[in-house]
Amino acid sequence: MNLNTYRVGDHVYVEDSPAGPFDIRRIEELTRTPSGGVDAKLSCFFRRNDVNASLIEFADENLGALVEDEELTGRQRELLAERELFNSNMLETVSASLIRGKCCVLKVSTVESAFSYLGKDDVFFYCFMYEPSDRTLMCDEGEIRVGSEYQCDVPPMLTQKERGHFETLETLLWTPDHDLVEDDIDRYLEEVNSVGTFARTLDSSSRIQQNSLLMSAVSACRDITPFLAMDVLHKHGYDLSKALGAMVSPNMTIPRDELEDWSVAEADLFEEALEKIGKDFFAIRQEVLPWKSMKAIVEYYYMWKTTDRYSKQKTLKANEAKSRLGKVNLPSANNEGNGNVPVVTTVSSWKKPCGNCGSTLSSQWFSVQIFGPGKVCQGCWEYWKKYAGIKKLD
Repeated sequence: MNLNTYRVGDHVYVEDSPAGPFDIRRIEELTRTPSGGVDAKLSCFFRRNDVNASLIEFADENLGALVEDEELTGRQRELLAERELFNSNMLETVSASLIRGKCCVLKVSTVESAFSYLGKDDVFFYCFMYEPSDRTLMCDEGEIRVGSEYQCDVPPMLTQKERGHFETLETLLWTPDHDLVEDDIDRYLEEVNSVGTFARTLDSSSRIQQNSLLMSAVSACRDITPFLAMDVLHKHGYDLSKALGAMVSPNMTIPRDELEDWSVAEADLFEEALEKIGKDFFAIRQEVLPWKSMKAIVEYYYMWKTTDRYSKQKTLKANEAKSRLGKVNLPSANNEGNGNVPVVTTVSSWKKPCGNCGSTLSSQWFSVQIFGPGKVCQGCWEYWKKYAGIKKLD
């Protein structure tokens, strides 16, 4: 039995439907299943006929830029279109047994000739990212944004005399010029933490979030409480009694950080989005948590990494990683007996020529709807499966 080796990062053909062309995918993960099989997590590429027709014209303009300096015939342009794909962030998981061979997918290069995509078998190219959910195309290429639209106008440099008054715009939050010793400040912070713990046990919303005295104490000891305590101490001239009195005043609001302020449902949404989208906080805010500010999401993320929720998730991912494979050996694709595709396996059993190229010699014959009631030879069938196009004679 011939075996092919597939690794993470390989571009492959995947047979989703025996009666249709291959899908083109990139292997992201290979995982051993409990039953002993192998699942492949794949990123998806789309062909031109998978993309909304209204977007094809836009894509053709870019394809025109690729071939404008090339002397290509009409047929060569058709062949180039057959090899054009659209990258995406869409992922799917299928059985590795559906993989039917390797191919090569290249990003369009402005320094390469269009002939470089036509001269080799199983070579495709892409230029755009396709978003299936909202049917949009984006150029998969970074750009430097220069100009008044992106950069601010820099005013003339101020003289020393003109800069003098800006010092009054700053607010002093702490100074070492006081009579307190370090032990006094430590005791003050301990008392403030106790006040914060007690206040949370009395607050109804905090009792829902922190359902035990220990959790209330943990919340009170995080940075948000000592930060407020030091601000109050500075505001009251480093008088401990006045500062502590202000902290227990009925007008004082319980300080909450993002970790305490988020609900369980919001935390679950964030973790699901992080798993699906990755550490793209702009996308997470736009798609999942639009009511949260960017500051709140970033602050929550770095605090969340210190919690048990993150530790458990990290342990779970580590265990999952143990079941992942770097490569897998699969049998070579066998076209015989492909279910919905009738195959005549002997030359003598089919006397008519190929419905496409007219050849009378083929080890296998296939029925494909787009070629009509007749059958096609193996070469024409393989071309159609790979390129979703009709093989034409030169």
